[in-house]
Amino acid sequence: QVQLVESGGGSVQAGGSLTLSCAASKYIARSYCMAWFRQAPGKEREGVAAIDSDGSTLLADSVKGRFTLSKEDANNTLYLRMNSLEPGDTAMYYCAADPWLQHCSAGHWEYNFYGQGTQVTVS
Repeated sequence: QVQLVESGGGSVQAGGSLTLSCAASKYIARSYCMAWFRQAPGKEREGVAAIDSDGSTLLADSVKGRFTLSKEDANNTLYLRMNSLEPGDTAMYYCAADPWLQHCSAGHWEYNFYGQGTQVTVS
């Protein structure tokens, strides 16, 4: 079992930047998949970014060139740097982790551990 705590959300104007952090309660082995999902009101939860066991990152087409995903093993933290934010990025952002997935690009329903979420609002 692993607990995930997100932070870094807030309200920004379009074009602004935010960095989300996801702190895990214990050491996250490289074999874990970790990802960010987001959910806007009335919409389905969608994948934003994921980091594979080999350290490679996967980004949704809608955020490529604007968002960067990174992981700091020393403090068990996953980061999502978001630049050039758009109103369409407004959503609750959730960090997820799973040690059993075959592919880290799995859908949100396949991840077993989630944080409580952090709200991002872009106006």
